[in-house]
Amino acid sequence: MNRTDPLVLGIESSCDETGVGIVRGDQLLTNTVSSSMDEHVRFGGVIPEIASRAHLDAFVPTLQQALDEAGVTLAEVDAIAVTSGPGLAGALMVGVCAAKALAVATGKPLYAINHLVAHVGVGVLDGGTLPDNLGALLVSGGHTEILRVKSLTGDVQLLGSTIDDAAGEAYDKVARILGLGYPGGPAIDKLARQGNPKAIRFPRGLTQPKYMGSAEEPGPHRYDWSFSGLKTAVARCVEAYEAAGEELPVADIAASFQEAVVDVITAKAVLACTEHGITNLLLGGGVAANSRLRELTRQRCEAKGISLRVPPISLCTDNGAMVAALGAQVVMAGAEPSGITFAPDPSMPVTSVHL
Repeated sequence: MNRTDPLVLGIESSCDETGVGIVRGDQLLTNTVSSSMDEHVRFGGVIPEIASRAHLDAFVPTLQQALDEAGVTLAEVDAIAVTSGPGLAGALMVGVCAAKALAVATGKPLYAINHLVAHVGVGVLDGGTLPDNLGALLVSGGHTEILRVKSLTGDVQLLGSTIDDAAGEAYDKVARILGLGYPGGPAIDKLARQGNPKAIRFPRGLTQPKYMGSAEEPGPHRYDWSFSGLKTAVARCVEAYEAAGEELPVADIAASFQEAVVDVITAKAVLACTEHGITNLLLGGGVAANSRLRELTRQRCEAKGISLRVPPISLCTDNGAMVAALGAQVVMAGAEPSGITFAPDPSMPVTSVHL
């Protein structure tokens, strides 16, 4: 650990996790997270107002725990980084206001950080400098995107994204249809191991030639995903079994649904990599915890000679460490602080690494 590297405190509150992380350069000191997931279970999804109130309650205790675990004080921190978007408006507001208050109280420079790029930046905590020719596949409850990362601190390009539901959102909705509860990702992943992924051929959205085009003449959605039709197909499948009075093969449906999701995600991500000269891929986001997604991504990357990096699961889900990590990289790149006049941006584009 280089003591001259900046000591950065990162704050994350884009959804239902209140995260505070502290890093020194690319060395992780603490990653403290308080989740309000249990409060959303009975609703089958995240309720923005509940999440915002939970952030208010959790922020000070989470901050104090992080400082204690890192063995540092606020006075020793060199800079503060906070997620300014994308995310839930009210949840973002809590984190941004807290960060601004800390910046004013301590006189520390404040950096507004992009949540999605932070999922890529966390890779420096799990292997140091990120390689050249880098791409990132981010799969979560709110986002499914493939990025080309020329410069972590200033040149990120969106190659493809979901045009409707994110993959994690589709998991939650299908889990509800199958009566598996919330969150749906872990439940379906576990049950799918008992089922036959080839039992039912569910659709792979946006894979027809009119959407894909060719390498020479790409279609409008060559690297994009759509999961709303898949969700509907599962619902119709369940209705058909119920109408026929037959026992519902829940494990087979879960396995077949999961295979449809990970098949199209990995196929399009690897296609984007090969056609854009990307030789190194980082897999991040909460759905990166999915065992089948990790397995198939690794298999298809190996087949195409693409090096794959998957951070530990604790660093894939939303957390303050990733915000601190990207913040430290931005500081070391010599970027000017954001000040305290910026506003949270729920739709912050991935091309805007920081404000």
